[in-house]
Amino acid sequence: MKRNISILIGLCCLVAISGASALGQPKANDYSSISKAEIEMLLADVGKTDPKILQRLAEDPEMRQKQINDLRQLLAFAGQAQRDGLASGAINKQELENIYAETIAVNYDREINKDKGPMPPFGFITDAAVNAYWAEKEITGQRTHEAEFNDFLNAKTTLLRASNPAMKDREVTEEERQQARDIFAKIRIYKAEYDQKLKSGLLLKGFVDKTNLQVKLQEAQFLARLYSEKIADRTKATDADIAKYFAAHPELDPAKKKTTAEAILKRAKAGENFAVLANEFSDDPGNIGPNGVAQGGLYKDVPQGRMLAPFETAALALQPGQISPELVETDFGFHIIKLERKLGVKGKAGKEETYDVRHILISTGIANPDDPSARETPVKEFVRNKVEKNNEETLTAEIVAANNIQVPDDFVVPVVATQPPPKTVDKEPVTPKRPVKKRP
Repeated sequence: MKRNISILIGLCCLVAISGASALGQPKANDYSSISKAEIEMLLADVGKTDPKILQRLAEDPEMRQKQINDLRQLLAFAGQAQRDGLASGAINKQELENIYAETIAVNYDREINKDKGPMPPFGFITDAAVNAYWAEKEITGQRTHEAEFNDFLNAKTTLLRASNPAMKDREVTEEERQQARDIFAKIRIYKAEYDQKLKSGLLLKGFVDKTNLQVKLQEAQFLARLYSEKIADRTKATDADIAKYFAAHPELDPAKKKTTAEAILKRAKAGENFAVLANEFSDDPGNIGPNGVAQGGLYKDVPQGRMLAPFETAALALQPGQISPELVETDFGFHIIKLERKLGVKGKAGKEETYDVRHILISTGIANPDDPSARETPVKEFVRNKVEKNNEETLTAEIVAANNIQVPDDFVVPVVATQPPPKTVDKEPVTPKRPVKKRP
């Protein structure tokens, strides 16, 4: 189940994190509400970096409503994930601790170094400070920095491998490990400074409040993603769902297209010229060659495995010159197939087995009413997407209702003062110099 991140959340949040207590330790957040004042506080911060977004929000009430709906769904999913125990697993719990420390450090870095000019994250932390962190003496009863780093890295790599199949068997190189170790140390250095200043009351309340709100939203994103993955199968369309949708929308039923295809198949089997029939009836855009000339439905030198499985199975079961006795249905529609050359190596220099085939496609694709300029979508895919979207909307509404999320109906977009363009100083026109002739 995929969830879109709203503009508001995407701009205001830095990295996924967990909550912060008064003593700087992570705690479980309450995801049941967000206030109008909190939203406006986030927007004021956004306006410092992207005032155009605020202008769009101010001018577009539908856009503001979408942000509100997205926030409500985000908090509902996060709350349900928390209740279902998704935050309690060892890896997820460790990652919440990781991202809590990361966000504290990133926010603190930006706050204390905001007037020092451009610098990469944690760029003001020296190598000497990093070395001193790793050289700190062990404290009895506390875990070592090295043990904490190993847990940090294990959670990161475990989650990455789970979310990206390409990373499943990938091992962390020594160089990557050292880079991660360096970043980990810098995060912990700034987090320790933040904790000490927070405990001593040396941090501005506005900064702490803003950071805690970012904490809440980003923790919500992390948990909402976990919950979305958990319930993804509940939104998938079954064959029964698709059949029910077709029954309710008979105009989408491909039965008429099938009747048309059967009539063309009958003519082809009766001996009519297959290429002529293909040029007259085929809906396949590939039937028009690069020169704009119709190809008679011919595909030459097709490698095995290129075509859809039902199509290729039917084609390779034929003898050259034979027409498949039945229509072949795929997601693209109904195919009438004629094999021209059997699978085999072509020519003395040939290395790959290929075959030649003609076909006539009677498409069951339909235009997407939401995007008329897009290519037609196979009708079954269109219906499947519709059903799954309906399932997702229904399930989301149930989750939101069950969690009783309190979000304001609207918010005031703060006005961002625009800086006037710099004044230009008029300069006297420069008199062009006359060319100096060289002496002969």
